[in-house]
Amino acid sequence: MPQNELLVDVLRRDPGMLQMAIADLSDADLLQRPVPTANNAIWQLGHLIASEAFMVNAAAGKTLIELPAGFTERFNRDTCTVDDASKLATKAELLALMTKVREQTCAWIATLTPADMAKPAPEQLIRMIPTVGHLAHLFPVHAAMHLGQVQVLRRKLGKPILF
Repeated sequence: MPQNELLVDVLRRDPGMLQMAIADLSDADLLQRPVPTANNAIWQLGHLIASEAFMVNAAAGKTLIELPAGFTERFNRDTCTVDDASKLATKAELLALMTKVREQTCAWIATLTPADMAKPAPEQLIRMIPTVGHLAHLFPVHAAMHLGQVQVLRRKLGKPILF
């Protein structure tokens, strides 16, 4: 199986764990912080979406993923302290957009050749990742990091341990 086909399969399965972890959490639950300086889970979901769209667009050298107007501004480093639901988004809105963005990411990755994967990462990302292939493999790792943070929130809320 070619590398990009395997990666597309992994990326299509990847959101399932995060969705399981938040399925029984309300929007109000997701706005809580497990500790005062942690990001709330609503912001984390928006951040995952905004950062994936940014990285795909940067690597593609054009806009392949368009987010709603103002979305990126609602989920940047300057807004990670926001707890006002009206200034962020709902879980349902974020999950729908996450699914759409991930499908667009998968469509892009499906077109990548081994030579494309070996190209240098975009300049603004190269300090973190050396190649486009590394960037494509970053998405599940990034989601897993935030999934771990959601697990801490679940424990704070007294929710069952899932995995």
